[in-house]
Amino acid sequence: MLELTTPSLLFSAISLILLAYTNRFLSYASVVRALKDKHEQTRNPNDKAQIDNLRKRLYLIRAMQILGVLSLLFCVVSMFFFYVSFIATAVWIFGVGLLLLAASLCLCIWEINISVKALDINLQDISSK
Repeated sequence: MLELTTPSLLFSAISLILLAYTNRFLSYASVVRALKDKHEQTRNPNDKAQIDNLRKRLYLIRAMQILGVLSLLFCVVSMFFFYVSFIATAVWIFGVGLLLLAASLCLCIWEINISVKALDINLQDISSK
């Protein structure tokens, strides 16, 4: 049986996930800036491919963050409906919040796979030299 405190249990988990997403975003942003400066100096065509890869990853992180924030918002709204005793509505809204969180985590898995492939390409470049 769900109750008012059930959605609040996700607050710390979602907050930590959003913090991790933000850290990934900030690290990619600094890599993009450095790569852009390097590309302007060297005009290496490989840099453009890496920038395109990073752009895709940044868009995924943005989507992950949006879904995570929406999940948190749905948990808060669910708590409100529990508070005003609209239990059936609260349960459905909480379920949607869980689905949004699951979607965010699925995008995270996709983004991690893209990151690993990008690193693998860099490692192949090193091993071929």
